[in-house]
Amino acid sequence: MSEIHVGPGEDLQPVFDSTEAGSVIHIAAGMYRQKLVVRTPGLRLVGEGADRTVLIYDDYALKLDEQGREYNTFRTWTLAVCADGTSMRGLSIVNDALDPAVKGQEVALSVYGNDFYMEDCTLRSTQDTLFLGPLPDDLIVRYDGFLPDELRQARPLRQSFSHCRIEGSVDFIFGCGETLFDQCEIVSVFDGRSVGFVAAPAHELRQNEGFLFRRCRFSAGENVADGTVFLARPWRDYGLCRFEDCVCAPHIAKAGFDPWRDSGRDRSARFYETPAVPGRVSWVR
Repeated sequence: MSEIHVGPGEDLQPVFDSTEAGSVIHIAAGMYRQKLVVRTPGLRLVGEGADRTVLIYDDYALKLDEQGREYNTFRTWTLAVCADGTSMRGLSIVNDALDPAVKGQEVALSVYGNDFYMEDCTLRSTQDTLFLGPLPDDLIVRYDGFLPDELRQARPLRQSFSHCRIEGSVDFIFGCGETLFDQCEIVSVFDGRSVGFVAAPAHELRQNEGFLFRRCRFSAGENVADGTVFLARPWRDYGLCRFEDCVCAPHIAKAGFDPWRDSGRDRSARFYETPAVPGRVSWVR
């Protein structure tokens, strides 16, 4: 294991690629406008604070690539983690494309590695800020030949976030990961639309663990009206999401949860909230 120090403005991708597994990479304060992938196992990325070390890019789903194809949600990341055992502390990851109603989804961080850990970091975008792999089974098949194999692995993945700030507007925490959010601040931001959704779980029925929000605080940015944001809606039939001892500001709708339009997923989604909150939908447990 080695310790690497990266100076302001340095190209991070060669550092990620050439550093031996298990190394610590210290990233100096600064704004790094780069699209990045971590493929080396066990790297520890350490910034100088979430307000000082910022990894930022601006891809979006409706952008066209060199072949004239739309990027699609799953190619818009600022940083994609494709290696196991990655950890991060003291930095921000941002997608600043903005205007998702026109541009489509805008991912800041995608995690396709197992045993991922993030502490004291900020994730910032609008729609689809944080993707937690793996992909749903049907998308693994659908995107064969479109997404690289490293993004299409069908295996259980565990991730953990502690004391982080995650900002977004619609479905901004989504995927099939078995993921713990411990004492995080989950911030809904205004993107010009009248309704928002925090989590969009897509877990398969065989998964017994999903998203767990424990002692988290759900707050709102400027211009987010009271009662206009739902804690979760099921992206796939058996999406699994638990909320334990969380605190919600008035922007969270009294019903709490949405069935994803007329999908009928209220009959199969696995949503839990403890302690129970009066006025929630009848199908939350």
